[in-house]
Amino acid sequence: MDELAQKAFIFASIFTVSNKLQTLGDKLDPQITIKQWLLLAAIANSTVEAPSLSEISALIGTSRQNVKKMALLLEKQGFVNIRRDANDARVLRVAQTAKCVEHFKSRYKMELEFLEKLFRDVDADLLSRLYHGLIKLSNNISVMEEQYNQNEEQ
Repeated sequence: MDELAQKAFIFASIFTVSNKLQTLGDKLDPQITIKQWLLLAAIANSTVEAPSLSEISALIGTSRQNVKKMALLLEKQGFVNIRRDANDARVLRVAQTAKCVEHFKSRYKMELEFLEKLFRDVDADLLSRLYHGLIKLSNNISVMEEQYNQNEEQ
């Protein structure tokens, strides 16, 4: 397969793999979807105690409206609290609850097993190359997004 065909294959495979991972991930836990898990992981790993909807949106690569919709559902389930920012009432901040932290502690082993199965037969060298390749693709996407946004503004 030539280089162009490999690039096209990788491009298409990213979507297929993403869809399959979402389907598998949604089967892991009947209480939350994989996209909700990603939102909660972004909050947990944020440098801000309670990130705003916009900050979460930037972290997980989806719209602020999608983040708000997911956050409202997670709030109904008791996994997050949504509150107005102390300095700017227009900004909504999202924080995990104790129930959320406990829930994730209870599924930690299941998550590790999932990752081990997912990366079975992927040696350290391939894992490293995949990791660095995804970082490079992410950086290229960021540059492309900036270019498209600049073109839209003109």
